[in-house]
Amino acid sequence: MARITNSDTLPFVESRYELGMLASQRVRDLNGGAEPVVEQDNDKPTVVALREIATGKLDMENLRHEFIQSYKETPIVAEDEESLEITSGEDPELREIDAELENALIENPVEPDEAEDIAELSAE
Repeated sequence: MARITNSDTLPFVESRYELGMLASQRVRDLNGGAEPVVEQDNDKPTVVALREIATGKLDMENLRHEFIQSYKETPIVAEDEESLEITSGEDPELREIDAELENALIENPVEPDEAEDIAELSAE
């Protein structure tokens, strides 16, 4: 595959926006030492990531999950404070709830006007 176009990758992603997000996550993975699933030749990681997506050889659900996890905030705790955070890795029920919420957000993204309503309710 000499040249990758949007139309080559769109069967595997829902939009060009998602393509950009997932390709950037895959580039981070490749730069972190992940093995490419296609021939690298002398291509840059960005081109390799797009070629991988276009071939359909990547687990796209796993890539989506990695992308979401990479942007989750972790609270900063002062050295003299004890963290009250319970990570989902410690409790199987929390891990299951976390996965359900993540899937719900992927399947039913919040519209901007809904986000404003949620923010107003949270402020009350």
